[in-house]
Amino acid sequence: VQLQASGGGLVQAGGSLRLSCAASGRTFSGGVLAWFRQAPGKDRKFVACIRWNGRSTRYADSVKGRFTISRDNAGDPVYLQMNSLIPEDTAVYYCAGTWRPGEVENPSTFDYWGQGTLVTVSS
Repeated sequence: VQLQASGGGLVQAGGSLRLSCAASGRTFSGGVLAWFRQAPGKDRKFVACIRWNGRSTRYADSVKGRFTISRDNAGDPVYLQMNSLIPEDTAVYYCAGTWRPGEVENPSTFDYWGQGTLVTVSS
């Protein structure tokens, strides 16, 4: 299974970006896909996750109301729509997938990772 993240870039504070995460090789049917982020010198942190059927989502408190995770149909990429961006959102964003049960906010629950895409928010 491979995950390919894309969509990062440079944006001014208050702007928006949409990240995409495409899975190849196998779908995550029955599993969970998530976004994490890692700022320079910091640990990797949970951002949001979605069940493969799209019926359940969870967000970190720091992004609630600003970010939306979604996917339209089975086999489609998972998206992270990021609005009202602030400089503190600057990080490398990683998509991750798992079929294992566990705490979805813990990176160790996830077995598959994309390569990361850099988001830079200027003030």
